[in-house]
Amino acid sequence: MSVAPEQAALEAAVSTREATPASWRAYARLAKLDIYDYYLSVPLVGAMVVATGSGSGASVGGALAVLVLFLGGEVAMSAAMCTFDDVTGYRDGSDAVNYGPDAPARRLARKPLVAGTLTEPQAIRFGWATVAACVVCWLAAVALAPARPGWAVAGVVALAVCGFQYSWWLRISYNGFQEFFLAALGWLFVLPLYGLLTGRFDGFVAVQALVFGLGPLLFGVYSNTNDIPGDRAVGRKTVAVLASPRGNAAFVAGCSALEAALLVGSAVAGIAPWWFPLVMAPVMALRARQWVLGFVRGDILLARRLGIHLHRLCCALLVGVDLAVAAFGGGL
Repeated sequence: MSVAPEQAALEAAVSTREATPASWRAYARLAKLDIYDYYLSVPLVGAMVVATGSGSGASVGGALAVLVLFLGGEVAMSAAMCTFDDVTGYRDGSDAVNYGPDAPARRLARKPLVAGTLTEPQAIRFGWATVAACVVCWLAAVALAPARPGWAVAGVVALAVCGFQYSWWLRISYNGFQEFFLAALGWLFVLPLYGLLTGRFDGFVAVQALVFGLGPLLFGVYSNTNDIPGDRAVGRKTVAVLASPRGNAAFVAGCSALEAALLVGSAVAGIAPWWFPLVMAPVMALRARQWVLGFVRGDILLARRLGIHLHRLCCALLVGVDLAVAAFGGGL
């Protein structure tokens, strides 16, 4: 039986791609290295340690080494999570739906498997390599840490075991826990690292960790709203898929309100400085604007983009608050 010329050409192209080393740019896109929002946990924790003056006797060089190693693990874990998410999205066709007709707005090049710049075996090998790199970095960070409270070590272990399973093996994001995962990843990038450096668990630190974790969640839910057709087709159980449009809008509003409640309530309760909500007021105002853009004006992708920038602004303000506490006292 003869093979159709078109099929033969396609097979030859696939074979050529598999034999050709992929460019580092394709792997960088696969790892989503330009989305550094979770990595901001490291300067935030550094500022927290300075603010509380609780370095557990660690030298500056030792603390910096732990911070750098933990950051290396974060980058590797995030790369693994994004890689396996792309492999799953490529296999089930959801990325082809979500990035197909909307490719100009969603930048198809960000999906190397769909764009054809990487093969599936290349992506899977890269994913496992980044998991291994993460484990090595975090083992070294724990070994060098000046304090190793059990809860902090357990948090690092939980990250290493579950972080890459967002869309792989346990498929956490497919089984109804995606929104919680996005927030919890941020919480666990902050609290265990702070514990390794200080041996402590502080109320104001916990508030900042909770606010930090809500940042990625509050641009992820807008992505989910945009991706409803593709996610529904492959059985990905996000709130946007499971709820009605009004229910999804209410859920996003509730998450935004929770952030505001943490910012204001922590000061009212005496956990944060009295002026904390005043400094964070731009975050609350822009969060309301984000919701209006997404659910009143219907520009979901613009709202998502605002959410990314808003998380970065929030982190900068949190770092500023911590440094002000270190310099002038918290006013508590």
